[in-house]
Amino acid sequence: MSGRQGGKLKPLKSAKKETKDLDEADLEFKKKQQEEAKKLKEAATKAGQKGPMGSGTGIKKSGKK
Repeated sequence: MSGRQGGKLKPLKSAKKETKDLDEADLEFKKKQQEEAKKLKEAATKAGQKGPMGSGTGIKKSGKK
């Protein structure tokens, strides 16, 4: 870098993304992934409700020093 060049450099232009034609197999696969993600999210919320760690308090410290 020379002394005259300052400021941020402009990012290089990225190539335009091509739109892909999705066939039935791709659409089915995406739908299956969305359903699995939904199930995992529901399971995580159910698991978070049980036990003392689910309340977000964690380990309590005593007030003594």
